[in-house]
Amino acid sequence: MNPILRPLRLASFAEGATLIALLLVAVPLKRLAGLPEAVSVMGPIHGAAFLIYLAMVLSYSLKGHLRPVAVPGLLLAAFVPFGAFLVGPLFRSRS
Repeated sequence: MNPILRPLRLASFAEGATLIALLLVAVPLKRLAGLPEAVSVMGPIHGAAFLIYLAMVLSYSLKGHLRPVAVPGLLLAAFVPFGAFLVGPLFRSRS
């Protein structure tokens, strides 16, 4: 993998991990244990990770570091649980 794309891949994993934590830890804690604070904490963390990832995908795309065909897949993966962990092949650079 191109070393230029390593920060983007790290952001992808961070976004995916926070989504999993939100869905599999924070929401059940809120619903089953009556701890709404879990979502109040994890929600903004995931939101920030998502926005950073989105900005990085768009930035890398505009700079020509990503193949144009990969961008929709990278963006879609952010909405699918475990999607961030399955997009490795999309991180190939244009070169």
